[in-house]
Amino acid sequence: MSKLNLLKNSALIVFVFISVLATKVIGQNIISNPLILDMVHHNPGETPYDSKYNDPAVIKEMGYNGKVYFLFESPALAINWESVDAAILPKGTEDRKWVDAKAAQIKKMHAACKAEDIAIYAMSDLVLFPKRLIEKYNIEKTFGNPNDALTEKLIRAQINEMFDQFPDLDGLVVRIGETYLHDAPYHKGAINDKTSPQKTIIPLINILKEEICEKRDKQLIFRTWGAFDRNMDDYMAVSNAIEPHKNLIISIKHVEGDFHRSNEFSKVIGQGRHRQIIEIQSAREYEGKGAYPNYIANGVIDGFEEHANMPEAQINSLSEFVEKKPELYAGVWTWSRGGGWDGPYIKDEMWCDLNSWVMAQWGQNTDKSEAFIFNRYATERLGLKGDDVAKFRKLCLLSAEAVVRGRNSTYRDMNPWWTRDQGIAWPMVVKGTNEQKRNLVQKDEAIAKWKEIVKLAKSIHWQNKATKNHVVGSSKYGLRLYEIYRTLIYMKYADDNGNGKDVQKWIKAYDKAWKNYNKLAKKYSSIATLYTQDYERHIANNANRKVNKLRAQDK
Repeated sequence: MSKLNLLKNSALIVFVFISVLATKVIGQNIISNPLILDMVHHNPGETPYDSKYNDPAVIKEMGYNGKVYFLFESPALAINWESVDAAILPKGTEDRKWVDAKAAQIKKMHAACKAEDIAIYAMSDLVLFPKRLIEKYNIEKTFGNPNDALTEKLIRAQINEMFDQFPDLDGLVVRIGETYLHDAPYHKGAINDKTSPQKTIIPLINILKEEICEKRDKQLIFRTWGAFDRNMDDYMAVSNAIEPHKNLIISIKHVEGDFHRSNEFSKVIGQGRHRQIIEIQSAREYEGKGAYPNYIANGVIDGFEEHANMPEAQINSLSEFVEKKPELYAGVWTWSRGGGWDGPYIKDEMWCDLNSWVMAQWGQNTDKSEAFIFNRYATERLGLKGDDVAKFRKLCLLSAEAVVRGRNSTYRDMNPWWTRDQGIAWPMVVKGTNEQKRNLVQKDEAIAKWKEIVKLAKSIHWQNKATKNHVVGSSKYGLRLYEIYRTLIYMKYADDNGNGKDVQKWIKAYDKAWKNYNKLAKKYSSIATLYTQDYERHIANNANRKVNKLRAQDK
């Protein structure tokens, strides 16, 4: 063989080897290495979570290749603005001291990521400026408009300072759907017309795309949440107006609206021209935050049972998305912890660990089945063997069935916002005889499934007593909590139907259910903090207050 041919063959072998490393093959489709990102969503205004997922080494071992730092860990809050005007944050002032301290904190975090060789992303609400800047330039009424000439100039300067002062930053995750200022005492945020493609979304993406993707060859992940995630016309208007770029990714929650069961799978996933990363909440803020078994990875990957009746042409799972539109799949982004407000606060991260690990592993191995990845978790991380693997899988699949039936129904017979965080509101139900009948049937089914979950938890041979104690205790947590839910929904219907006798019967059952629930912590030390009867944050009509009114009516 000639030296020339030898060199050609060697080059071909190297090319093929690199190509195999850089891609996953699904049938005839080739998917480039996806982003596998994780974020700890700390409760705004509270002490940050003490979580193992704060450690880049932990999430790298789980299969993640990047970390998204939360809103209040963003360089948007930590730049000094000296390239614009040194008088914006004068040295020695309280706000400058705060910004400098925040910068030092963030750089330490970035160094930890850099040491593990994983990518660094920061989530930022836009538009977000220092209060001094807004006052100095008298832009209180205009800084939420990206079309305003001065606002645009300041956004561009802000982006430049973020990447100049934090050079390890690989990309920015932008949110415009909400603005949180709970841990940003010296900044102010605003965004005008956040749902308008023409007035806000398109011009803002174009500004950011030019500064981040084109000028700096960094990545921009733009979130659809609360802006253009539910209206297909709006999403397509954005997609058609913004030219695709290798560094531009659109981020979408896997279901319509927020992370609720019985919400439809997001209709915009797989649409348009831009690559998409899919957001998954591992410790579900409306479903206990990891306090009880709640395996959602199977439903996200292969489709939830409530999505079975969606139109055949519509994508209803991540596996279908990857199969049908592999060119748009950019990866997965889990929130291993957090979302929402307050508690429950978990002590053991087992249930969110399961969801996060399966999503991270499947996200980079989409040619593998969810069941295959799950079984790896059971054997590799939990050390289960033989029949115990099958029992654990059954437990987890039952948890998904129990949760959707207990909080809502597979037909969406309830408003999903009736219970969240650590609180419970008076149930909000869809009216109708058939709706009532099937809703109550599913509440009974939920309790039967939770009882089977507890039985399975006790039967599995766990590696140690601590794990068994937690699995059994957290399973009973789910059972006892959902018994409370069931009594309230029966009570709600009895009240609606004018059946005072049944109302009083269910009040007694409600009191007993709370008594049983409140006993759990005495026996199971590792379970999460409990739901509370007096919790009212974002709870429009507190359930316990309503029950007490009904209780008084009988006197």
